Amino acid sequence: MSAPTPQPSRWAIWLPLALFGAIVVLVAIALYKPADKTVTSQLVGKAMPQFNLPAALPGRPGLDSKILANGKPHLVNIFASWCIPCGVEAPQLAALAKAGVPIEGISVRDSAQNLTQFLDQHGDPYQRIGADDDGQIQLALGSSGVPETYVVDGQGRIVYQHIGEIRPEHLELLMGKLKDAGA
Repeated sequence: MSAPTPQPSRWAIWLPLALFGAIVVLVAIALYKPADKTVTSQLVGKAMPQFNLPAALPGRPGLDSKILANGKPHLVNIFASWCIPCGVEAPQLAALAKAGVPIEGISVRDSAQNLTQFLDQHGDPYQRIGADDDGQIQLALGSSGVPETYVVDGQGRIVYQHIGEIRPEHLELLMGKLKDAGA
C-alpha cells in the first residue's frame, strides 16, 4: 500500500486566484489614473536663454533673445514647414497677431525655400523668424518638439509653455497668460 498524497493547504489553492485578482486591481488603478507624461520646460519662471539666431528668410530680421526683454510680453513659437500641426495652428497665430500680440518665430531645421512656401500657404504672423538650423535653441529651451509656444514677459522671463499646436480653445488661455505677463 502506498502512502497517501499530501493535500495542499486551503490557502494555497486560492493563492493563484488572489494573485490574479491583485494584478487586475493594479491594472485597473493604472488605467483609471495614467501617469502624466507631459514634458515641461524647466525654464518656466526663469530667463530666456541667451541666443542670437540668424534670419530664416532673406530680407527679414533674425531673432535675438535681447528683443524679448524690451518691456513687452511676446509669444515665441517654435515651428517648422515640415510640421503638420504647425499648419493647424496657423489660423490661431494669425488671430493672435491680429489682436496685437507680438509673435516671434524660431524655425527649426528648415530651408528658406520650404519656409517661404509654408508661410505663403498658411500666413505669416511673425515679426521676426530666427533659423535654429541645428536645433540647439530648441534644446536649450527644453522644447520636446514642434510646435511649441512660450509666453515671455517684458523682462525676458518665460512665464508659460504651450506644448503642441494652438487650437481655437487655447486662445483665451494664451491671451490670459499674456495679460498676466503685462500685455
